[in-house]
Amino acid sequence: MSHQPKLHHIRVGGLSLAAFEWRAALRGSAPTLWLVHATGFHGRVWDQVIHQLPGHHVIAIEQRGHGRSEGTGFDSWADFGRDQAAMAAALDLQGAVGVGHSMGAHALVQAAAYEPARFRQLVLIDPVIRAPAEYHQPLPPPDTLHPSAQRKNRFASAQEMFERFADRPPYSVFDTQALHDYCQHGLKPAADGQGFELACAPAFEGRIYPMALANAGIYASIRALQVPVLVLRARPQDPSIKPWDALGTPTWPALAQEFRFGRDLQLMDKTHMMPMEDPGLVARLIADAMAGAGA
Repeated sequence: MSHQPKLHHIRVGGLSLAAFEWRAALRGSAPTLWLVHATGFHGRVWDQVIHQLPGHHVIAIEQRGHGRSEGTGFDSWADFGRDQAAMAAALDLQGAVGVGHSMGAHALVQAAAYEPARFRQLVLIDPVIRAPAEYHQPLPPPDTLHPSAQRKNRFASAQEMFERFADRPPYSVFDTQALHDYCQHGLKPAADGQGFELACAPAFEGRIYPMALANAGIYASIRALQVPVLVLRARPQDPSIKPWDALGTPTWPALAQEFRFGRDLQLMDKTHMMPMEDPGLVARLIADAMAGAGA
């Protein structure tokens, strides 16, 4: 059986979106794992988690503007949820276990509400879902950019990227091989032929974060779900870290209670980068959640 995934390109709403399929021969023998990365990452950041779940068919998607998926404008994070729902339908997903991280977990909630037959269970790793009242606050101007828009975008090689990031938070908490995976698969040849550029353009990443509260409909999706949902939360944010603590949890502490069948688990010794920080632990938690739900 191949140790490398197959790359699929799926046409959704005029966009070509990418998905990596692992162990296609196992499809149908057990629930598919549907993995969704966070803002700025890509489908191959899950490699070390996948390696520790050997008996499972896996599809690791790449959201619009990330990895090998095409990028285009978006009005809110709901667009990422609609993309996922359309991808799940196009791939004829049936009763999958959806696992999402950060913004990817937020979008996964909406995808599961749009296409309920596609998912039997969700594991949400530090989802960026805030308290309901926060979604009624004034939004930033449409052209607002997060500081991530100024990220270094040009590298001579994946090794140069690794060496630059290894000692810099938040990447400094990554498992070494997970950081290599992020760098190796997170670059594409530069348009001018000189070196490589980030596969998620900094300008695109910088537009995503300010839109975090532009999706009040997330709570309608939460309340529509009829499946077990495990919410994994990292340690609290440290208010002394300015301008903000990127390694603390962005999740509303009471979120799990909003799901019909929700369960909360906070890991005080882990950070927001949990899937890349401790892939073995995340794999075990996914497996335990599946066993507990009878998946």
